[in-house]
Amino acid sequence: MSSTSGTPRGPIDSSRVPRYAGPATFARLPRLDEVGTADVAVVGVPFDSGVSYRPGARFGGNAIREASRLLRPYNPAQDASPFALAQVADGGDIAVNPFNINEAVETIEAAADDLLGTGARLMTLGGDHTIALPLLRSVAKKHGPVALLHFDAHLDTWDTYFGAEYTHGTPFRRAVEEGILDTEALSHVGTRGPLYGKQDLTDDEKMGFGIVTSADVYRRGADEVADQLRQRIGDRPLYISIDIDCLDPAHAPGTGTPEAGGMTSRELLEILRGLASCNLVSADVVEVAPAYDHAEITSVAASHTAYELTTIMSRQIAAARTAGA
Repeated sequence: MSSTSGTPRGPIDSSRVPRYAGPATFARLPRLDEVGTADVAVVGVPFDSGVSYRPGARFGGNAIREASRLLRPYNPAQDASPFALAQVADGGDIAVNPFNINEAVETIEAAADDLLGTGARLMTLGGDHTIALPLLRSVAKKHGPVALLHFDAHLDTWDTYFGAEYTHGTPFRRAVEEGILDTEALSHVGTRGPLYGKQDLTDDEKMGFGIVTSADVYRRGADEVADQLRQRIGDRPLYISIDIDCLDPAHAPGTGTPEAGGMTSRELLEILRGLASCNLVSADVVEVAPAYDHAEITSVAASHTAYELTTIMSRQIAAARTAGA
């Protein structure tokens, strides 16, 4: 039994137990109840009642966990062993009411409050993008208004759908309205595709968002984009929210609202690695809908995305401990 004060307990040894055997926790890590406390808690939110097109993201968290069986403990791209640097554990799922969006949002916020209250950072697996709002509310209680990098094909700053304020297309407008985002450090990455009108972009700009389109990533390259984002974020507490549809449907077919012309999985991972110096306080990966996936393409991309984010957080936790020693 280990805790944040002892040696981290890592994944099951794949040289002794085949990867396809045993329970599918994220990266085959211990459950949170097995280690007591964690520095990074990986938690699922099986909720997709806020979607406007194809449903199925409620099954995304477990699909990501299944695909994560192949992840290994050393990350050469970041030259780090994230599960040895900090205690990372699978916190299971936050069970929410699928028939009442308002109640679900409140439940997610309360559960996130409890987990963050233990000192953990959150790596959340959705679920649809509605869940980002309660997660941001909880993170802001701890850190104040946070910087946000939002990787997505869509803006998700619309006002309502069918009169509903809480949907997967509205979380970041609500977050700006509630004052939980640092409006000097907001950016979308990977946006593309048709909009309802030019006013969508005007409204988005008024909220403080910068935009890096998928075409910008293609033309300028991952390194330049990451450098621009680092400059925009600075040393502010940062939340990263990743809708897997920021990737092209060739790289992420298993999602609810696919748009042609997106980033490659390589570009996404390289941009994230370029953000390793940012103060990442929590993150999410959402909108994986496995019913539309093929050969786990989407789930594999999402699992590697969560792995890179977890590595960044683990490195920062370890560095802070060393500095404080």
